[in-house]
Amino acid sequence: MAVIHDVMPAYELFQPTDVEGAIALLNEHGDGARVLAGGMDTWDWLKDRTKRVTALIDLGGIQELKEIRATPDGVEIGAMVPLSTVAKNAEILQNYKVLADAAVHVASPQIRNQGTIGGNISQDTRCWYYRSGWPCYRAGGNICYANTPTSLNREHAILGADRCVAVSPSDTAPALVALDARMVVRNRSGEREIEAANYFIGPGTDIRRMTVLQPGDVLTAIRIPNTWSGARFYFEKVTDRKSWDFPLVNVASAVRVEGGVIQGARIAVGAVAAKPLRLYRVEELITGRPLNEETATEAGELAVRGAEPLRLNGYKVPLMRNLVKRSIRGQEA
Repeated sequence: MAVIHDVMPAYELFQPTDVEGAIALLNEHGDGARVLAGGMDTWDWLKDRTKRVTALIDLGGIQELKEIRATPDGVEIGAMVPLSTVAKNAEILQNYKVLADAAVHVASPQIRNQGTIGGNISQDTRCWYYRSGWPCYRAGGNICYANTPTSLNREHAILGADRCVAVSPSDTAPALVALDARMVVRNRSGEREIEAANYFIGPGTDIRRMTVLQPGDVLTAIRIPNTWSGARFYFEKVTDRKSWDFPLVNVASAVRVEGGVIQGARIAVGAVAAKPLRLYRVEELITGRPLNEETATEAGELAVRGAEPLRLNGYKVPLMRNLVKRSIRGQEA
């Protein structure tokens, strides 16, 4: 059964002023260290789970992680930039509006002011069995409590399940996948870039993690190329409540249309699998096709092919189908 320790564990707090200092601290304290960004996930994680940390590395004092910079081929967003800043930035609004639309739909104004874009894409799953202390697969146990005949699994996965059926809760992640963004990760070996679609991992790769980040890694920035600048963007999020809620399903798309014909597209959906899913087959299907109802309908049907709903989340199948259709034709409900 679940064991909830609604008390913060004892730990040391460190506040480095540069990335090198943060990396050094992470390596010094090893597996017991955790990075602190805006704290929206971390504080819950420390209270809700039975996990413990020995050191918390606060990135709030590292100025370079709080900046948005124009680059020769796009824009670079520091991992510690607040979501509210992302949503209002003129460069992002003009050229990459799908990301601004996603950021403004995260939670509430107060949380967007505190939460960071790096934290939003790197947060842990919100499966309530896992967060409440049940010893499930993701927590090191030998069962998925959300995938039993009597489970409460309304918010869980309909695609890509592998033992664990928890989903990625991020709103900005699908938008970054649709923009072909690259995540910049640094550690003591240097810097590497990871395509957004490959930054997120499912339980078949590692059931304990939701991203490729390993101990000692620091996500420092997100680089968005100008590949899709000025494209026809779309973002939609469906929730139980209008604010302060995680997605039941969300979708982000970037579509280029010339003469009524789709020249190229990126479409990603969230909250239907353990990671945001880029719909490669759908993108291939619609490229070269006219932008019309028939194309959108076929795309929606293809998007949900292979879905395996659980006891209480069958509604996600038609919901995802319709969101994909709207992401192509650009028509909100």
